[in-house]
Formats: sequence, structure tokens, C-alpha cells
Amino acid sequence: MYDFFMPNVNFFGRGAVKVTGERCKILGGKKALIVTDGFLRSLPGGPVEKVTESLDEAGISYAFYDEVEPNPKDTNVKDGLKVFQDENCDLIVTVGGGSAHDCGKGIGIAATHEGDLYENYAGIETLSNPLPPIVCVNTTAGTASEVTRHCVITNTEKKIKFVIVSWRNTPLVSINDPELMVGKPAGLTAATGMDALTHAIESYVSLGANPVTDSMAIQAIKLISTNLRQAVAYGKNIEARENMAHASLLAGMAFNNAGLGYVHAMAHQLGGLYDIPHGVANAVLLPHVEEFNIISNPKKFADIAEFMGENIEGLSVREAADKAIAAIRKLSEDVNIPSNLRELGVKEEDFEKMAKLALEDGNAVSNPIQGNEQDIINIFKAAY
Repeated sequence: MYDFFMPNVNFFGRGAVKVTGERCKILGGKKALIVTDGFLRSLPGGPVEKVTESLDEAGISYAFYDEVEPNPKDTNVKDGLKVFQDENCDLIVTVGGGSAHDCGKGIGIAATHEGDLYENYAGIETLSNPLPPIVCVNTTAGTASEVTRHCVITNTEKKIKFVIVSWRNTPLVSINDPELMVGKPAGLTAATGMDALTHAIESYVSLGANPVTDSMAIQAIKLISTNLRQAVAYGKNIEARENMAHASLLAGMAFNNAGLGYVHAMAHQLGGLYDIPHGVANAVLLPHVEEFNIISNPKKFADIAEFMGENIEGLSVREAADKAIAAIRKLSEDVNIPSNLRELGVKEEDFEKMAKLALEDGNAVSNPIQGNEQDIINIFKAAY
């Protein structure tokens, strides 16, 4: 038996942002808190302006919290909650990538649950109350937070990135409009695209994988392998953007139900301690973690090689599986991801601490090999 979580309604395609106001009205909203960052809000004719136009047409009033940071912090949630309460908002509209969506979810949790988010709610299915309606307007092809039950926040005091996983976090509406993704910087496109690849691969080899999630992960891997380079090379390539948006959505639906693994468990520690962009941390760790995982299911890794365009004809299953690791490394190199943790300023003396916390991360439980602290330290060393 397995379950499957996703938003009630998902809109996809060019111009989809126009349905935002109509959907907020259907949800019974009177005033929305728009959760975003200052840059997106400042863009003339950009995603935030398109959202406010749609809200205006539907007669939905709104307030702003536009101070979301990359790797959103508990302080962002606290500040956003104050605006939500002071402005008497009754729903949340997030505009951006994973940072905006996670921050919006965190505000929703804080608005309906008492106490410290980390101390009381980090973990799986810890929430007891319904959140305000959340509508996610997505602007990047990577995190897929717009369709997931995951809320990832950084505890600024402890410098720990923690996850609250609950079906109550799942947004009611997701909107993926590839036109909002055109022209995103190459570095951001690369990092978010590698994040999506990590979602697809980790969910495909996860202990929680099932035929439904496999079908989504497979298609996501194929789409990313054939479109990420083009999206990075020319940000206005609308076809590549659209295909990457599809890939991110599919990968998100896959990992939302199959789970992830040690890549994310370890990347969260890098984000919490060093504030390293999540997609970059994932991309650097991905080949090293999957080298560790490869013996768990060589056939699936051989499949990944083929999905990524590698010629595996005449190879043994294990030889083909190794090709998957090489393909991951090549894609990461082609889109200019840093090659190791040293380049990102990571310190070896933190490996032990990060390894301990990684094993406590909710994503660790579905990794296909259940290792120990020394195994995680060794993977950090290999990526260093």
C-alpha cells in the first residue's frame, strides 16, 4: 500500500498565472499575504505584478511580505507572520521559487500552531491544525515546493536547516507558468535544474519508490538531461524552459510521495551551517551519494544511465550503472556547478557535526542504504 499527495488543483502552461485571482476567490479569500522577495516585487511587468493584476481583477485585496531570503530563515517566518496577522489576511499567495513557497508554508504553520517551529514541529506529520489556504505561483524549475508537503526552514540560532513534512503543508493550488521563468540567470537555472534532477534520481532509487512515482521520476530525468543545458545556455529558450518546468513538477510529485535520501539530508546541513544555495549543495553531493548507493539497486542505476542518454549496449548491469554516475558528473560540469565542497568554503572540521545531523534529517530514512555516521563523513570527504 502507498499514498499519494499533491495539490488539489495544478495549473500549467504559458499564461497560467492569470488564474491566480480566480482561484483565490474560489477558495473564499478576502485578503492575501503575498510572500516573495524584493527583487521579484521590483520587476516591472514581472511575476509579482502579474499576480497582483490577477488579484485586482478578482477583487482580492493583498498585503506584502517581500523579505524572503534564500534558504528561508525562522526570522523570515516570524516577520511574515506579523504582517499576516496585522493585515488580517486569510490566505497566502507565494510568488517565487522554493524559498518563497517554504516561507509561505512556514507562515501558515506559525499562524495556526503555537510554539517554536523547530522544537515542536520538525519531523513528519507533526501538525494538528489546518493551514490557511496556500496558492503557489512558481517562478523556477527546481525545488517543486509548490506541489509538495515539505516545508524547509533554517533555525538561525542553531544554524540548522529543518524540515516539517505534513499533508497539511500541501498547497491547495499550484501554478507553473514557464513564461515567468524566461530570462532567469544561468547560475540559478543550473542550480535549480540540478535540484530537480536530484529529486528525480533520489525518488527513483528511494526505499519509498513505487510504480507511480517511478513513472514521474523517469520522465523528469529524461527531460532534464535533454533540456537543462539549453535552458542554461540561453535563458529565453521558451521550449527548454517549459520542458524544465514539466520536469521539475514531475520530480516534485515523485519525491513528495517516494521520499528522498542522503543527498538532501546532507545538503540541508550545508545550507543551515554555510547558507550554501540548496541546488548547488545537492549537485555537488549527488554523484558521491549515488556512488555510495549504487550497490543497492544496480539495475535502477543502469536505467538512469539510459534515461540520461548514455549508450549502455553490451555493458554489464554494473558497468551501465557506473555510467549513470559519469552522466551526472558531466551534466553538472556542463552547467558550471562547482566541482567540490572546498570551493564552497566548507570546513572539514564540521563533517562530524553535519553527519550526525544528516542522519537525524527526515530525508535520511528513505535512502536505499541505511548507513552510519562514518559513512556520511566519508561521503562528505569524497565530495571535498
